[in-house]
Amino acid sequence: MSEAPVNEPETVRELADIPAVEVISRAAVMLMSSAAEKLGLADEDPDASPRRDLDEARRVITALAGLITASVEYLGPHAGPLREGLQSLQRAFRESSAHPDEPGKGPGEKYTGPVY
Repeated sequence: MSEAPVNEPETVRELADIPAVEVISRAAVMLMSSAAEKLGLADEDPDASPRRDLDEARRVITALAGLITASVEYLGPHAGPLREGLQSLQRAFRESSAHPDEPGKGPGEKYTGPVY
């Protein structure tokens, strides 16, 4: 006769116990993932992606740029990779646009400066 497995309680962390840098980093990663999806980058052919929505991508990238720019002093070693990810998304947006924005006018560039 076998015993039923003992279910260990799942560890749930209180939000107050999570360091700010982790909360900010998680939010940034979620925004990055959303932007990539909205740019169609998760599909084999981004130009034919049914999820592609450049208007939505612009909004998410701008929010990401604001978050990273406002939080950079607190991010420590996470700042570099997050900035690089943001710039990659900004470049992908420019490449995806039929009529690319002028440098400095793209999504989030009012916070980050021009991305070429």
